[in-house]
Amino acid sequence: MTLWSAPPTLRGQHVTLEALTPAHADGLREAVEDGRLYELWYTSVPEAKDVRGYIDGALAKQARGEQLCFAVRDAQGRVVGTTRYYELAPEVPRLQIGYTWYAASVQRTGLNTEAKLLLLSHAFETMGCVSVGLQTSWFNLASRAAIARLGAKEEGITRNHTRHRDGTVRDTVNFSIIDAEWPAVKQNLKARLERRA
Repeated sequence: MTLWSAPPTLRGQHVTLEALTPAHADGLREAVEDGRLYELWYTSVPEAKDVRGYIDGALAKQARGEQLCFAVRDAQGRVVGTTRYYELAPEVPRLQIGYTWYAASVQRTGLNTEAKLLLLSHAFETMGCVSVGLQTSWFNLASRAAIARLGAKEEGITRNHTRHRDGTVRDTVNFSIIDAEWPAVKQNLKARLERRA
């Protein structure tokens, strides 16, 4: 069951995902200021002053077995963001990928494509998932487009599902990839990476 209780280290050419720790705080503070990501009201990106609390909250959920939390490093080893597995359901098995944000300087590069390839490969091929979900705010058009480009299918919208960081009510757009679709999605992600090489 350690597959569902401890985040692995996942390495690619453009990105490394490693277990999130308080030691990543300084790097994440720099990452949020790269593009001032927290100014997008519909995201859950913390301000620099709130990064340590954000990490502590993530690790508390991990300690309760609810999430597996990662820091994201670019090819140069710089901390550029974070992501998580959440809504872990090993009895299915199923999980969600989310809480993902990156410094503006690495957005729309091969980094996110490869990070998703690593996360999805581990979920389907090592953890044995039959389904992986991805969710985003109705208002986050960039995230919705990025999730669709992965090859995930939109399942529908959960209205008044949760709250944005500013307290407004969020409609959540739900996407998923199932195990039968994974080979084609994997091929698509690899092709997208090769075009960026």
